[in-house]
Parts: sequence; structure tokens; C-alpha cells
Amino acid sequence: MRAIVRDTYGPAGGLTLREVARPPIRAGEVLVEVRAAGVDPGVWILMTGRPVAVRLATGLRRPRTRGLGRAVAGVVAEAGPGVTRWRPGDAVYGTCESGAFAEYAVARQDRLAATPACLTFTQAAAVPISAVTALQSIRDAAVRPGQRVLLTGAAGGVGSFAVQLLRERGATVTAVCGPGKGDLVRSLGAGDVIDYTREEVDRDGPRHDVIIDTAGNRPLALLRRALAPGGTIALVGGGHAKGAVLGGFQRQMAAPLLSPLGRGRLRGVAARERGEDLDELAPLLESGAVVPVIDRTYPLADAAEAVRYLAGGHPAGKVIVTV
Repeated sequence: MRAIVRDTYGPAGGLTLREVARPPIRAGEVLVEVRAAGVDPGVWILMTGRPVAVRLATGLRRPRTRGLGRAVAGVVAEAGPGVTRWRPGDAVYGTCESGAFAEYAVARQDRLAATPACLTFTQAAAVPISAVTALQSIRDAAVRPGQRVLLTGAAGGVGSFAVQLLRERGATVTAVCGPGKGDLVRSLGAGDVIDYTREEVDRDGPRHDVIIDTAGNRPLALLRRALAPGGTIALVGGGHAKGAVLGGFQRQMAAPLLSPLGRGRLRGVAARERGEDLDELAPLLESGAVVPVIDRTYPLADAAEAVRYLAGGHPAGKVIVTV
């Protein structure tokens, strides 16, 4: 099969398209014939091995897994021993164990869900990482109907889903995004927009009941100046931020310690890959209440360019690799 592989950590130039053997499947796993794969910041982190703390899990000197990509949409090609949920021919989406930037990928049966019939494979591949992270962020922040929510990175992969999910929850959303993206986030459900090149997130003072920070590039003190008394800040993004060892992850890790030291409650959001969350999203996707926003698609051979585009930091919605 064809797959995007790398032999060392480094920039996107180290990604190559090669013929490799199909990955073997074990008990409880399925082999998915990949039709599309999502590109997210985690791809960049695992590709570069930065921050270096990730290498404790992925290999200190060189990556243990040569493939890249986790969000996958496709068709079950083969079911391993003990698989009861899926049969060959089923259209599924979720997260995979081997690299999704390939013609075939291996996934655990409990990390897949049935692809909603209304979604194309390209749209489905946008959901497993970004929409699930948005859902878990809103859940961790305990957003309630009527609350005022400030959302940074609102036009990005996670943010574009979060705006729609917050709208469905009955929250009033102030979206923080770059120039030229205001119309997009308003169309998704934002009631107000802050262009971060012109105004800061504390423009309106301490009025937001919840702040969901998917961008990860605003100082905590600044976010707190925009938070109403008794409010909550959910820290989501920042893994690609500066810092050789932990990057931006130190904010999520330190949230329980920092929470008592200033205004509001801090929640560090660490996305968890669960098929149950895809099942929870399914009715919203099927009804059209939540729609994946696709910025660009790239063929498998151009996966390196897809990662470069994402790393530029300004996609409006999701970047997808098609197979």
C-alpha cells in the first residue's frame, strides 16, 4: 500500500510517499481502507517531536511509528478477532492506531463510529479529533444555556466546531479570530467577533462567564481580565507554542495548581479519544445543526504541503488529506 512515512523527527520535508506493507491487525482491531484523514496540530507535534516531552511516548531519538495522522474516515476492509461492532464494508470514522495518511490504517473497534450518511468521507475525517475536542472542552467548562462564552481560535479546526456546539447549547458566543474570518464565525453562530489584530480579548472587560482558549497564545493574566467573577477558563490549545520541553502544555498541566491563585476556575483540557463522543455528535451532524467546515483538501502525495499549510496557523476550518 502507499503511505506517508518518516524516519526521523523533523520538518514536513522529511515526509515521503512510499510503498509499505499493510499494517497487521490484532484482537479488537479493524483494518480501515482510508478515504480521508484529518490534519490537526497533533500531526505537527508528532512529526517534529516538539515539545520534546512527547518523545517519552513516541520514541526519544526517532519515532517508533513511521506513519502520521490519527483522524480517519473510510470503509472497514477486515475485522480482527473479537471484533463485534464492525464488518467489512461498514463506513466508519474515528481515530486510528497506525498512520491515517495511508491507503490502509488500523483502528480499535471502540474508537470508531458509524459515519453519518449525510457526511462525505472528507467531512467525516474532520470530526474525530477537532469536533470531539470541542465537545469535551465545552463539557469540561460546564457551559450552560444563556452563558456568555469567549472563544479564541474560533475559525480553526476545533473552534469552528465549538462555535456551533456552543450555539446549540444556548450560549452567547464572542468569537476571537483573524481578519477576514468574521463572516464565517458569525454564520456558524457567533454573536460578536473580536479581530485579534485590532483588539484584545479583554476588550469588553470582565464579562465572560466562560473562556475556551483553543488558540493557546494569550497570557493567562490577559484571559483572566476578560473573565467574569466566578467564571471558568478552559485551556485547550498550545501544544505547538514556544517552550522546548513542554511547549504550551504546561498551562494545561499546571491548571489545577494555578486555579486557586487568581480569578476564576482553570480547566486543562486533554482531549480523549472515545467512540462515545462520536455517537453523541452524530444526531447534531445528521440534522445539519453541526457542519464540518473544510478549508482545503490535499491528495495523499501532497500530505507534507497540507501539514505546512496547517502549521502556518491560519486555516478557516479543517485541512484534510484525501486518499
